[in-house]
Amino acid sequence: MTVLTPELERSIDAVRLEVARLHAELVRYRLVVWTAGNISGRVPGADLFVIKPSGVSYDDLTPESMILCDLDGTVVPGSVGSERSPSSDTAAHAYVYRHLPDVGGVVHTHSPHAVAWAAREQEIPCISTGIADEFGGPIPLGPFAIIGDDSIGRGIVETLRDHRSRAVLMRQHGPFTIGVTPRDAVKAAVLVEDAAHTAHLAFAHGEPASLPDEIVDRLYARYQNVYGQSTDDRR
Repeated sequence: MTVLTPELERSIDAVRLEVARLHAELVRYRLVVWTAGNISGRVPGADLFVIKPSGVSYDDLTPESMILCDLDGTVVPGSVGSERSPSSDTAAHAYVYRHLPDVGGVVHTHSPHAVAWAAREQEIPCISTGIADEFGGPIPLGPFAIIGDDSIGRGIVETLRDHRSRAVLMRQHGPFTIGVTPRDAVKAAVLVEDAAHTAHLAFAHGEPASLPDEIVDRLYARYQNVYGQSTDDRR
């Protein structure tokens, strides 16, 4: 049983606030429609995460409406928001957190260009320096999995474990992204849609060339280790 000490409660509250605010970014970048999509964030130092409630309008999301779960995906009894049902993707998020301990945030969207690549059952090739910078190569295609249990989570982990990409296109479904923080995962969600859109436009005019592996390696290393300010989350 999870004991919610005052210190842990403060940490949970901070994650609730961050995750609630970040959902507005999915709307701002047009990555979701209606109530689809979700963000979760791991609570530092605890086997807990918070996630969006199921079927609730983005306009109505508040820190208090975020739902606290353990790493089995079970809602913590008596916690704020525990009377609501968590996202239908909760089991997938929980599986990712259990098996990828460095992941601090998970995002799922139905952003249209990324979904189109998933529907075509194709990875997004590394055809631009931006894709190389952020994803370190092609954005991979994951397996088909039905929502409702941890099947999607297993597909995410199997595809992204030991992979430089922080995004996977689940076959005939759409993108899931991971990050060291929830904000990092949201950034990946924004940029995977941008990459999908760019690739769509490029292929509409022919077959663009993919970047050579050695160039991708150099670009990725520079962007991840040199780009930006030393105090920033460069990812």
